[in-house]
Amino acid sequence: METWANSGLGRDLHLDLTASGGGRAPGVRANLVSALRESIRSGRLVAGTTLPPSRTLALDLGIARNTVAEAYSELVAEGWLTARQGSGTRVADRAGEPARRPHTRSTAAPRPALSLMPGSPDVGEFPRAAWTASARRALTAAPNDAFGPGDPRGRPELRHALAEYLSRARGVRTDPDHIVVSASSGHGLWLLARAVKGPIAVEGYGLHLHRELLGDAGVSTVPLHLDNRGAQPPDATGRQLSAALLTPAHQFPTGGPLHPGRRTAFVEWARAADAIVIEDDYDGEFRYDRQPVGALQGLAPDEVAYLGTVSKTLSPAIRVGWMVLPERLIDRVLAVKGGYERWVSSTDQLTLADFIERGAFDRHVRRMRTLYRRRRDTLVETLAARAPHVHVTGIAAGLHAVLELPDGTEAATVDRAASLGLAVEGLRTFRHPDGRADRSDGLVVGYSTPSSARFSATLDALCRALPTP
Repeated sequence: METWANSGLGRDLHLDLTASGGGRAPGVRANLVSALRESIRSGRLVAGTTLPPSRTLALDLGIARNTVAEAYSELVAEGWLTARQGSGTRVADRAGEPARRPHTRSTAAPRPALSLMPGSPDVGEFPRAAWTASARRALTAAPNDAFGPGDPRGRPELRHALAEYLSRARGVRTDPDHIVVSASSGHGLWLLARAVKGPIAVEGYGLHLHRELLGDAGVSTVPLHLDNRGAQPPDATGRQLSAALLTPAHQFPTGGPLHPGRRTAFVEWARAADAIVIEDDYDGEFRYDRQPVGALQGLAPDEVAYLGTVSKTLSPAIRVGWMVLPERLIDRVLAVKGGYERWVSSTDQLTLADFIERGAFDRHVRRMRTLYRRRRDTLVETLAARAPHVHVTGIAAGLHAVLELPDGTEAATVDRAASLGLAVEGLRTFRHPDGRADRSDGLVVGYSTPSSARFSATLDALCRALPTP
């Protein structure tokens, strides 16, 4: 008989009590001894594991307490268990037993010791104390329905907090009824792609993961040419497109804002083509040398679907993003998302709502803005001193910079960095397969990724990897 035994200590025991001896007590004891011994031998019960008291285990298994006590005593005598007054019965540390081999994946590549990969904040700066305080308050005050099937629109507490924050900090024109919570900006993009269907225009250089995500949603992409004013709006053939995906506040990866004239042109195109502009505001909070660039959505709420996330401001481990949607898209997106919340934790939503409303989010962003500005300045100063032939661009805002390299050197530089234990991303990684190759080689350097303690060593490895003049 296989059974689960609830230990009463917050743990369950799975024991295989194969019947023998006709159910007589000596047979039950032998079965219990055998089951415990096999659990220890197989490694399912590791050294130091506390077993339940004999009374508790007997009650769970429906056998006599003396039977359990005798089984424990037998295994103690054999050296499988230890028993001490006040410490209970534990699995013994059997020094002669070979160590269990950890599970490994043979295909996993070793992780580089240093990283300048774009797209991540310094996760060591996550505001643990403030987040924990918000979680405690949010859970204490949470209504009972927060622990049931969730509304696919998201928790009302978070949608209200986001409406106020986005209006104040990013110039978004919205209310809670036009906000739908997602698991990330990528998740929001996937939902929108399924809702609008049809081909979507994307920037000629952009996040390759977004192109792959759109492909997974069954949507083809058409590249838009980039120049020093940003993406060029679709031409007359653009009437066949259902949407255009842009990063207007800080183009990824090249780094510039979308020119005001281009903003207006994209809105006019969307109106004429009955299409949607999808705005990915992935790092709009981080600006350094210029006035903030507000959200494109504020110019035309009926033509722009706005995407946001905390993956750059807080942590990618907090799986919360949001969409600010035109009225005509709300029901279509909710139909794709489903009848209840399957993607985002209600407790995380409540915690983030409290974190925003208490001002902790603004304080964290301001602190990180100062930290990242210093890192950017250090990067620029270090390159000026050690690699003055390398031109740095896209540094007025955001969490990454582009290092322009001589033609034909990008791949070798990435390989050389890897040999030095440094992960970097080449600019060509982000070029649309059908886009124009009109930019020189380069590196996209995420200076927000390393910890403060490793930043100097990371920059040293970068300088050693760069091509010489």
